[in-house]
Amino acid sequence: MSKEVITVLPPGAADRPAEGPHVHGATAEGFGAVRDAFTANFVERGDRGAAVAVHRAGELVVDLWGGTADADAPAGEGRPWTRDTVQVLRSATKGVAATVVLLLADRGLIDLDAPVSDHWPEFAAAGKERITTRQLLSHQAGLAALDHALDRARAGDQITGASAVAAQHPLWEPGTSHGYHAQTFSWLLGELVRRVDGRSLGTVLAEDLTDLLGLDVWIGLPAEHHHRVGRVAAAASPHVSGGALRTRPRASVAAAYSDADSLTRRAFATVTPSPDENDPAWWSAELPASNGIATARGLAGFYAALAAGRILTRRTLAQARRLHTAGADQVLLSRTRFGLGFMLHGPASPMTSPMAFGHPGRGGTLAFTDPDLGVSFAYVTNTLQPNVTSDPRAQALLHALRQVLVRQGRAAA
Repeated sequence: MSKEVITVLPPGAADRPAEGPHVHGATAEGFGAVRDAFTANFVERGDRGAAVAVHRAGELVVDLWGGTADADAPAGEGRPWTRDTVQVLRSATKGVAATVVLLLADRGLIDLDAPVSDHWPEFAAAGKERITTRQLLSHQAGLAALDHALDRARAGDQITGASAVAAQHPLWEPGTSHGYHAQTFSWLLGELVRRVDGRSLGTVLAEDLTDLLGLDVWIGLPAEHHHRVGRVAAAASPHVSGGALRTRPRASVAAAYSDADSLTRRAFATVTPSPDENDPAWWSAELPASNGIATARGLAGFYAALAAGRILTRRTLAQARRLHTAGADQVLLSRTRFGLGFMLHGPASPMTSPMAFGHPGRGGTLAFTDPDLGVSFAYVTNTLQPNVTSDPRAQALLHALRQVLVRQGRAAA
């Protein structure tokens, strides 16, 4: 890989020196288009701090980072984003969390098609006695929201959330429809893992996977790493390069978010008030739906290990990436496609090819693997734009990556 530092120039200043954010890192020969797209994200699409990593055929071919680690700092201030900066992943956490559940299924501790209540008797309340782990992972359980929202402290105490979903009645007949379990995914998966293994989901992740693989990926960040976290902030305004890139939700989605009684709003407001994602206490909590923390390099490495068969058996991996639900999503109000805990390539979450699977994070983050093309990708950002699944910055990087893969395929032919 060639190592370099690229100075990002402001618009219209390409012919003169200028101060601005810097992009650092390395790209393998032929992957310069990804570097250029990453650089353009700072100039044209509003990024303040971000990182991107790509594995191809077992090698790290893109490892770039840049900007400020503190998106909430005034312009020109804040810590620089370094190679070791880690970032809150939001819902990109879900793919990692699902992998832990699937690992326990591989070990014979969970039968994906047996009732969850076999392990968690209290969960059988309110008509949920037949809900299976497969339905939890594929967002078919009908538990996308709670009748009563939880405050930040109770959401993260590993007790109240589990009790709340165990008591909750399904909002549709389980298995007949699907809707994104934006926040309840945390307590559904977290308590299931605790019941069958005795450890928390984040502990299993660390002790059985990421520590052994040498990857900077956590659900429940140890205090000794708090100084590495990039601080998030909402983007000042959507930045767009090229009219084809959508940055604003469609009117129906926007209306649903503004309607306090809609399922969309209720699903995303299960924790109220919204968590402070710059609070160290939130970083240390374990919310497997939303508060994973990682470097882009660690997250891409996780998916590369998953695709290479270093985490799950071939049979379980095949089930994980198989289509389980597709069509109108009762929460996201778009046509989504899910495997077991993973979003699949489709209009709501475009990746590199129809065989790719992974998970986006609301506001920008995206991570996935495409075993057929032999690539694993992760993009993380601290500059949160108003989107849920398809972010223009991630899509610009993927467009560049696709171009690289097409050129390499032609050269090989």
